[in-house]
Amino acid sequence: MDAFFASVEQLTRPTLRGRPVLVGGMGARGVVAGASYESRVFGARSAMPMHQARRLIGVTAVVVPPRGVVYGELSGQVFEALRSRIPVLETLSFDEAFGEPAELAGASADAVLEFCEALRALVRERTGLVASVGAGTGKQLAKIASNLAKPDGVRVISPHEQQQLLAALPVRKLWGIGPVAQGRLRSVGIETVGGFAGLPESEAVSLLGGSVGAALHRLARGLDDRPVAERTEAKQISAETTYETDIRTLAQLRPAIEEMAEAAHRRLLRDGRAARTVVLKLRKADMSILTRSFTLPYATEDPTTLTAAALRSALDPAQIGPIRLVGVGYGGLSEVRQESLFPELDQSTEPRGSAELDEFVAAEPIFAEPSAHPDTPTADTPGPSVSADTAIVPPATRSLHTAEFFYPGRDVAHREFGHGWVQGSGHGRVTVRFETRSTGPGPAYTFAADDSDLGPADPLLSLR
Repeated sequence: MDAFFASVEQLTRPTLRGRPVLVGGMGARGVVAGASYESRVFGARSAMPMHQARRLIGVTAVVVPPRGVVYGELSGQVFEALRSRIPVLETLSFDEAFGEPAELAGASADAVLEFCEALRALVRERTGLVASVGAGTGKQLAKIASNLAKPDGVRVISPHEQQQLLAALPVRKLWGIGPVAQGRLRSVGIETVGGFAGLPESEAVSLLGGSVGAALHRLARGLDDRPVAERTEAKQISAETTYETDIRTLAQLRPAIEEMAEAAHRRLLRDGRAARTVVLKLRKADMSILTRSFTLPYATEDPTTLTAAALRSALDPAQIGPIRLVGVGYGGLSEVRQESLFPELDQSTEPRGSAELDEFVAAEPIFAEPSAHPDTPTADTPGPSVSADTAIVPPATRSLHTAEFFYPGRDVAHREFGHGWVQGSGHGRVTVRFETRSTGPGPAYTFAADDSDLGPADPLLSLR
């Protein structure tokens, strides 16, 4: 899918079409989770600090918070459409998958191109979203082709051209070559895939390791016989968020851990399995990462027990330094659930000495990043999430901080004007744009923040 998160926002909020949209956290430490192609013209991209992306774009930038429930719903619709033509899909994320249609075995490049165009048309018809499709003789080439096809296109790499195309690509384009592997290859003068392919396999193994080096060397030579298979279940379910100001005390850290444990638990319930291992992740102000894991003697979905395990792993910021990010993950997932024989012990939040601690400055993330909000969808949280509030909240129960209650990007409903989203708020006033996927650009009206006819709404209603 092309710029999936931002494209969904432009689909369901027609006023944003053609504008530079950024999806992600709005605070000082917010991260871009998705950028529309109009934003990318200015150099903005996913995983970039939000303040940097906004500075690149200027005053025309539109920043909206992630809406995981909407992305999950449309992701399901996309994959449902694809499965009507390709029964077996290997999903990589909310917006990307491999398919291996049996009817294309031995087909000509023209026949493959026709099939891919039909897929794109089907997705557009079913969802209103634009997809790009790449095709080749294996997963590696299909992945490269899909990147070459973007935006809004198809690229078929035929067997006759694949070697020439691969040879000219930077070695980093090879799936599986990260910064470390790139540095090792560069140290011996290898900058392109062709240069890597020209090495003896023994030298590739020596540089990159046994099985990994041999496998990457095969891919560099265009040899890729990995089958397309349905994605296995997630090994870990997690949630994390970056805070605008550093957490400096244990009293501040504990509620942050509880919030992330609750967010991860919502995902665990949607997954339908129980967890045995609880992982706490802390990113310090100096960007180093601390992780602690605690393994229970049984798998459970009890939120009190899981939260308590996370709290037991807490480290005092006064001792380790300020913390900017907190995450909680659940692993050891199992279909089998078991009740505790000693719940009063398992639900204790006092630290225990059996937790494992790892500290490192640069590491592969154990959580999907970037996560601008605990309900942002990640690779380990496929499918739609639960619906948000649908009822209009009476003014008396609302937060005294109107800017927090009616934050920009929030889905709201008005008894007279229907579904809309907040464009701005402040000084006791709220400006709402009333529109959905099918309405076209809608009108904007300003209301008093305590207007009893205005309240939060289910984000899924924007799909109408």
